[in-house]
Amino acid sequence: MHVVNLGMIGGGTVGSGVFNALQRNGDLLAKRIGVRINIVKIAVKAFDEPRPYPIPRSYLTTDWRSVVNDPQVQIVAELAGGTTVAREMVLSALRLGKPVVTANKALLSAHGPELFATAKANNTNLYYEASVAGGIPIIKALREGFVGNRITHIYGIVNGTCNYILTRMTRDGMEFDAALKQAQQLGYAEADPSLDVDGLDAMHKTGILASLAHGFWVEPSQIYVEGIRAVTQTDIRFADQLGYVIKLLGIVKRLDADGRAAPRVQVSVYPTLVPKHHLLAGVNDVFNAVFVRGDVVGDTLFYGRGAGKDATASAVLSDLADAALDLKLGTKQRVPAFAEHERYGKVVPIEEVSTRYYVRLEVVDQPGVLAQISSIFGRARISISSVIQPEDHKGTTVPVIMMMHAAQNAAMLHALRQIGKLRVVKSKPVMIRVENLE
Repeated sequence: MHVVNLGMIGGGTVGSGVFNALQRNGDLLAKRIGVRINIVKIAVKAFDEPRPYPIPRSYLTTDWRSVVNDPQVQIVAELAGGTTVAREMVLSALRLGKPVVTANKALLSAHGPELFATAKANNTNLYYEASVAGGIPIIKALREGFVGNRITHIYGIVNGTCNYILTRMTRDGMEFDAALKQAQQLGYAEADPSLDVDGLDAMHKTGILASLAHGFWVEPSQIYVEGIRAVTQTDIRFADQLGYVIKLLGIVKRLDADGRAAPRVQVSVYPTLVPKHHLLAGVNDVFNAVFVRGDVVGDTLFYGRGAGKDATASAVLSDLADAALDLKLGTKQRVPAFAEHERYGKVVPIEEVSTRYYVRLEVVDQPGVLAQISSIFGRARISISSVIQPEDHKGTTVPVIMMMHAAQNAAMLHALRQIGKLRVVKSKPVMIRVENLE
């Protein structure tokens, strides 16, 4: 049987997961693809670092260059993380003409075009299925399965930490801080949770999906991001009364009408009201899901574990199989890492995006308040869909909840700034965007 030699960089959670998966299912993989993947060497930070699965000392080195430069190593798997040394690792391997498999979404988000260009210039390839949504094969679906579709919509629950926190707030009535603390105790959130709860991890993944779907590279600076720190139990309860749940969504939405010109695309990450009847509303705990709409295929939904040693290892093995087959058959760029097929595409600024809104105000309980508020919305040409004011609320102020028809973000934010200055409004207005996913 044809044998391909693998060198790995990183032997922690993901790296040891890949090692274990190859030991467990290497024979099965070899029978299915006709190529055996043989691990030659694994670079680690330290020989005695804790890892979920043991790796025999005979495989280990602390010198990543000895892995990349080893003439026996034909494929390099970068599973170390980070964006500085990891960039050097990947570029070094690609310049030697060696295909690279990575799970590093932050690296791709920051340096994707450089990495893809280097792979192409050196007649090799970069594989990154594990970079988005763990074990869900969404990269392969967008790059190969939907190759004959114009992608019009992507909605992704792509951060398990945020989804777990929002699930506990919805299901158990917990406030954000308590739900976050529990996520940290269970190992779902880091001691510094900002990468997850401020939406940055989801931003990296959403940018990769947008780039693949629309054929021009989306830079992180072009993506509008809001995290979930501002979501309160009050908003969770009112959303429930209105028939919605709140999810952190990565949104990629094509805005041009005919779908044939250079695409104008919304690329955003923010908390969103999702109708309870939609399948995405039922994605709970640490699970991920990606909804994709194509002009030929229609609506599809991909669901599974978005992180963890085994789910990520499954995606890495898929890429290793592709890389090994491409080497065996001499087709190193059968499927390019990134096909720039719409270089004149544009990310539309969030100010120009139109959507619906949930608005919560804390106002003085007196006649004429709603008239003042509605007149400001009216002057901004923003239409109110419905209003809820709890009758049993006690105190001198009351919450007023409004569901708004679609309006541009710029107009909505301008109106809310004016409303926030009214003497009858006693706290900063709360706004959460609404997606009906129709």
